[in-house]
Amino acid sequence: MWLHELLFPSRCASCGAPGPLLCERCERLLRDVGPTSCVRCGAPTAWPVRRCSECARRRLAFDSAHAAVCYSGPARALVHAWKERGLRRVAPVAAELVYLRVPRPAADVITYIPPDGDRSVKRGHQPARDLAQALGERWTLPVTSLLERTGPVARQTGLTRVQRRRNVRGAFRAATARVPARIVLVDDVYTTGATADAAASALRTAGAEHVLVLTFARAVR
Repeated sequence: MWLHELLFPSRCASCGAPGPLLCERCERLLRDVGPTSCVRCGAPTAWPVRRCSECARRRLAFDSAHAAVCYSGPARALVHAWKERGLRRVAPVAAELVYLRVPRPAADVITYIPPDGDRSVKRGHQPARDLAQALGERWTLPVTSLLERTGPVARQTGLTRVQRRRNVRGAFRAATARVPARIVLVDDVYTTGATADAAASALRTAGAEHVLVLTFARAVR
């Protein structure tokens, strides 16, 4: 470990300053999603509401969605380092930020969005799975792979909300005939909720009664 640090000294993934993966300055710049948010989809709101303008006209398969921080500034840089540069050490950092901001859910199991096969091979790791495992350790909840993809899908980047929902419709199925009743579904970033909704729908079909979506970051409009 000391030799690795000597040859490859740790730097902040956001600003590049020598030190921890997320320096104190950049951690202070992280934006919480709250203080108030939509009970259903987790979007920030001026006051607490059960449904907001983002989700009021949508049929969502999950019960609620929560995120630790907004997907901007240092959080965006951290996710980029995690997903595109393959910095696996981001997972425990992200998990700790979630742990400090989101109460322990009442659930039977934690599962996660399975990666696209080609992208998983390219990255060499699975951010959603790594985050789920790190949260399972902190919350003492079992982590199980309950979902699998039905086939490849196009990248969501650059697609409209309607296109995103259409792109992932039917993209997942349960990996087992029956799944536990109360499930935490983990992913790295919540953008429009299309992926989470499609995955939650597959879990509902397999018997899940309650699905809570949990992500490290959330896109805010």
